[in-house]
Amino acid sequence: MTTTSYIFVAGASRGVGLEIAKCLIQQQLKVKALLRTEAARAELEAMGIKVVLGDALNVDDVERAILTNEPIYAVISTIGGLPKDGERADYIGNKNLIDAAVKAGVQKFILVSSIGSGNSVVALPPQVLQTLGPVLVEKEKAENHLIESGLTYTIIRPGGLVSEPATGNGVLTEEPRISGSIHRADVAQLVCRCLNSDRANNKVFSAVDRNMLFGQPKFEEFTLD
Repeated sequence: MTTTSYIFVAGASRGVGLEIAKCLIQQQLKVKALLRTEAARAELEAMGIKVVLGDALNVDDVERAILTNEPIYAVISTIGGLPKDGERADYIGNKNLIDAAVKAGVQKFILVSSIGSGNSVVALPPQVLQTLGPVLVEKEKAENHLIESGLTYTIIRPGGLVSEPATGNGVLTEEPRISGSIHRADVAQLVCRCLNSDRANNKVFSAVDRNMLFGQPKFEEFTLD
């Protein structure tokens, strides 16, 4: 990673994405953020983040943000959630980001997904799957598109998200049956550590707080160092 290249964050206006942006700035990295609206612009610019307005669902917006003369080392995406005009960003938005990252020759793409996506579907009880099913299908499509893109990737599937300060107890595991909760700030710390770890390359992780597990499952923590 060079001091002149940017880390591009999609989803930095709130939640895990905002925590990731803060974490990257603390590491004195250059950050560029894609925002759909002006709402969080002032806050991010005050942190020293370069803001580009655009919608991840719009290919032209994404390419205008990523395909510039300013080199981008990595793309981190946390987008998804509430549908815009009935269309979810979980797959289409992330697909647009992934395709633009391929064109830009980005070194790494980190996708924040969700426990319950892909082979971690076994971690969730049936009633939760019934509620989240359509979302998880879209997230899995995004994960698969990233894996097949040829980019160096890391996929992080957090458990239930909590909005409180970091505990420092966030852990990654390749065990798909694990479930639990984790603070958003701890997810952000794990993402930033994966950015700097070759051991995280081309891996799919579940992310939980070791003290907030559902049940008492035995699992192996993945070490990034």
